[in-house]
Amino acid sequence: MSCQRGKKILITGGAGFLGSHLCEKLLKKGNQVICLDNFSTGQHQNIFLLKNHENFSLLQQDVKDPIDIEVDEIYNLASAASPIHYQKNPINTVETNVMGALNVLKLAEKKGAKIFQASTSEVYGDPEVHPQSETYLGHVNPIGPRACYDEGKRCAETLFFDFYRNRNVPIKVARIFNTYGPRMDPQDGRVVSNFIVQALLKQPLTIYGDGTQTRSFCFVDDLIRAILLMMDKDNLFPGPINLGNPGEFTILELAEKVLSLTNSKSKLEFKSLPSDDPKQRKPNISRAQKELKWSPSVELEEGLIQTIAYFDQILTKEDSVPISKLA
Repeated sequence: MSCQRGKKILITGGAGFLGSHLCEKLLKKGNQVICLDNFSTGQHQNIFLLKNHENFSLLQQDVKDPIDIEVDEIYNLASAASPIHYQKNPINTVETNVMGALNVLKLAEKKGAKIFQASTSEVYGDPEVHPQSETYLGHVNPIGPRACYDEGKRCAETLFFDFYRNRNVPIKVARIFNTYGPRMDPQDGRVVSNFIVQALLKQPLTIYGDGTQTRSFCFVDDLIRAILLMMDKDNLFPGPINLGNPGEFTILELAEKVLSLTNSKSKLEFKSLPSDDPKQRKPNISRAQKELKWSPSVELEEGLIQTIAYFDQILTKEDSVPISKLA
């Protein structure tokens, strides 16, 4: 089912990794796209090629500030999403997720707009149930160093469902699992970008813990396709819905794949595991398969090849990119 044409769509966090891909896809479908970003983690280069598009406009603003523009749909992606960024200013992270959600929900209510919330697998915390389905209520440390993001996203979900139940705002809430691909920030501290940058720069690949913890990696094209399918769905299904690739790999397996695909001779360097780092992460996507008729189609190796090619382009021999703790 294709997206209706000519909608006026607001994307908060539109200059970020996921947001910029979403801007591009929605413009290609003939929509007017307003990208709202304060560039705390978003990158101007992510939307550089979009700036001259006749249906694209940039609103440089913090989502924590009230928004009053005409819109038909809203995609709320505004938030730092990697530990190195969201732990840098944890109070701002909570404010962005909670006050930002409140602002976009008030706008949706005022304008009669459908609204999408980019929630996260982090709402499940360090899960005691594997794989994680939407009925699992999570295992989150509310006072730990990751809580600013985990609990901020959980509270945002609360706000979305209260606006849905009490004020009839049409919502779509997706819990996004680890996603990777071109336009990732080389310094954002996520494990895929960390490993690729380190391998290309012939630096040791930093592994936190013993590397047996698992993650599931979804290529960005698959994720964007799922988000658009969810928003295009006409019925009142609000979610939440897991979006991710159920293929599960240990961090060591990921490191070996990156080394092989980059022909790198980099060694592995082991460091202590960060506090509250999840030991397992794998989505149960049966709800997405049923409701959206969606499954990811890009295998990890294929996606890594495209992502490595992107990083190879943006890195030079003179670059010295500081590598942060993995997500």
